[in-house]
Amino acid sequence: MLPYLLMVMVVIFYSGNILVGEALNDLPPLTIAFSRLAVAFLCLLPLAGRAAWRSRGLFLHEWKPLLLLTLTGVAFFNTFIYAALQFTSSTNVSVLETLIPALTLTLSALVLRERLRLIQWSGLTLSILGALWVITDGQVLALAQLQWNLGDGIMLGAVASWAVYSIAVTRYLSLFPTFSVLLVMTGLAAVILAPLVILEWAVLGVPTVSAREHLPGLIYLGVFPGLLALLFYNRAVQQLGPARASIFLNFLPVATMAGAVLWLDAQVTLPKITGALVVVLGVIITTRTGRSRLTRRGVV
Repeated sequence: MLPYLLMVMVVIFYSGNILVGEALNDLPPLTIAFSRLAVAFLCLLPLAGRAAWRSRGLFLHEWKPLLLLTLTGVAFFNTFIYAALQFTSSTNVSVLETLIPALTLTLSALVLRERLRLIQWSGLTLSILGALWVITDGQVLALAQLQWNLGDGIMLGAVASWAVYSIAVTRYLSLFPTFSVLLVMTGLAAVILAPLVILEWAVLGVPTVSAREHLPGLIYLGVFPGLLALLFYNRAVQQLGPARASIFLNFLPVATMAGAVLWLDAQVTLPKITGALVVVLGVIITTRTGRSRLTRRGVV
């Protein structure tokens, strides 16, 4: 039960990631991503700094999987999202995020030899349709009329990045101490992004960060999606496997809708409620119709 609860919290935090990220899109995307990393790093440093230093030999020895985890899950996934929101709408981002579970399940089958039954693939399909129903307010055919642009191509990079990260978590995260690896990944990602941020400032100018308008959002991004969501997702993937954990991401449009209703006075319509129920049904089918048989090579 605990891993399912963790994934619900992940969805809530990541729905806020989209809403807050869109609200902060007057800041350049790399600046947002770097600031988020800085907040998460400062939160983790007093908790895991000493332990990470004691494990420095392990991190140096296992630098390849560490780098893979850092690049896909910490450095570039959210950078892609914030960059996409500079060019496209949160609706397009939400539509493309529904591809993450499908791509993760495909990679699980190819890389981890994780087998899902036909009914579970049906549950995945149902949850995707429900998510799209929520996004379009029941006008699914309107997807053909969406204006696709550069931001949507960038968002595909986020989709691929997170799917690869989910597989890497299953294969490699158990090599490292839980909190120490988050600290090291966050710090390493900040080092990787730092020269790109400087380049961004050289091209666009140094942005003006307002303590009143920007700081609360940046703190939210660092603490909740940047730290807690990553910690919860890692634990859930290790217990459920990437296929079952990723299916919960199709709750994102539902959680985003709920957030818009609570904080932006958006209206709830019957098609949105129907779509949310369809998502719930699809997730239940995928996660509750028996455990998949895993025949992984090189995975304990």
